[in-house]
Amino acid sequence: MKLTFIGADHEVTGSCHFLEAAGMNILIDYGMEQGKNIYENMPLPVRPSDIDYVFLTHAHIDHSGNLPLLAIGGFTGQIFATPATCDLCDIMLLDSAGIQEFEAEWRNRKGKRKGDAPYIPYYTTADAERILQHFVEVPYGIVQEVCPGIKIRFNDVGHLLGSAAIEIWVEEEGIRRKLVFSGDVGNSNQPLVKDPTMIEDADYVIIESTYGDRSHPPRTDYVSQLAEVIQRTFDRGGNVVIPSFAVGRTQEMLYFFRQIKEQGLIRGHEDFEVYMDSPLALKATGIFNEHTADCFDEEAQKLIKAGVNPIAFPGLRHATTSDESKEINFDNRPKIIISASGMCEAGRIKHHLKHNLWRSDSTILFVGYQAEGTLGRKLVDGAKEINLFHEPIVVAAEICQLPGVSGHADREGLVEWARGFHAKPLRCFVVHGEDTVTDIFAGVLKEQLGWDTMAPYSGTVYDLAANVCVKETTGIPFVKRDTEGNPVVSKERVSTPYLRLEKTAERLLAIIHANRGLANKDIAKFADQLNALCDKWDR
Repeated sequence: MKLTFIGADHEVTGSCHFLEAAGMNILIDYGMEQGKNIYENMPLPVRPSDIDYVFLTHAHIDHSGNLPLLAIGGFTGQIFATPATCDLCDIMLLDSAGIQEFEAEWRNRKGKRKGDAPYIPYYTTADAERILQHFVEVPYGIVQEVCPGIKIRFNDVGHLLGSAAIEIWVEEEGIRRKLVFSGDVGNSNQPLVKDPTMIEDADYVIIESTYGDRSHPPRTDYVSQLAEVIQRTFDRGGNVVIPSFAVGRTQEMLYFFRQIKEQGLIRGHEDFEVYMDSPLALKATGIFNEHTADCFDEEAQKLIKAGVNPIAFPGLRHATTSDESKEINFDNRPKIIISASGMCEAGRIKHHLKHNLWRSDSTILFVGYQAEGTLGRKLVDGAKEINLFHEPIVVAAEICQLPGVSGHADREGLVEWARGFHAKPLRCFVVHGEDTVTDIFAGVLKEQLGWDTMAPYSGTVYDLAANVCVKETTGIPFVKRDTEGNPVVSKERVSTPYLRLEKTAERLLAIIHANRGLANKDIAKFADQLNALCDKWDR
């Protein structure tokens, strides 16, 4: 009965934990790292084909984005998540794969003339489609027996539609333990989603710490603040460009825009248009509308009962195709453009930044967390010039952040959620925070609640039955390496063809093992086919 820490340890993204219990290998989240990579993450301790289950806290890519890699490696197990998370992953993982395929095509088109080596996407749409077949829906509040010795329950944690803190009961050799993974704890009083649910007891708590070292600014009137930014920008004749996460934050902003329109807070530009330039955001908005009963808060429910769609209003425009996206920047009227990605790392937002950053009349409005090393963080930190599409762009636009709009609880919110436990856990592990923040928040919980806390690095292994750390690691600074293990001097993450080939080989081996009981005739045929393939490539 062991817990191994894999990702988002002294880092904010790439959440992943590996649980060995009741003879099963389980992942809790398998997220993609985004932004600056600080420390090396240990690889999964077992092959993807040996993983039995995945328990997924929510659909954000830094928690779900690596799941298609399991399909490449031959995963045949089940992925448990809430119904809304399953629906969101249907679009988000396919979108992630599509972005990577598009980027690979673009890079290869540019690099071919230079003689560069082919750029291979991290995974493909086909990989994402395969992994989506393994999802299993579990509604909030239901105790689900996964297998003998393991039960789970998802609790609404108020971060994103469908997001959950997961209770896991495990029993092995007569020893019982209960773990609670917080996922990302939501900020209270957010539009649309409910406040975080409290959980009464646990032997071990694994808690995030994104804002564990700070407090959100005093809660203000978001709608009035947003209206002020829009008003002064429109009066200058500029655009308000909002880099926004397509799932969650975009829908919240639509909620605010509806209120601004309804209350007539913009003068002289009453019929302003809002362009939602993200196919993913459009699909996600549809999913939000499908989960009003199980996920929306009381205020949003009242609007729906009154016949009002909380996230729709006159003047809302959708840009689905790339041509429609391009046309937005040829319209000279002041407008709001809300586009992904939220940290400006990929997607259509980069094109809108290219057309608006140099304009002193426009505003770039950030409404979410900007991880260290991302383009969004550079702009927020005051960059005077950036590079987009290999072209220097002067930053002349107003750079603005809307304070307090965060999907994450701050230090006080995290402590309040932790206070919901009626008794101290045996130990609390602090994860999902910037390097020093995890240690700071571990100290906060120890000081205020008297908890025994630990901020583990990737590779740390904890014996849950004995309540003892059997392997404690320190952070190994990240160094990019090639397939031969040699350091690579590069600012960009490149997925090599050889890595993909290795993962495919793992999947093949899993298939061979799974077909051990086939008739000899079929096994011989299979072997002949593989040998023919080997002969073709055995140079």
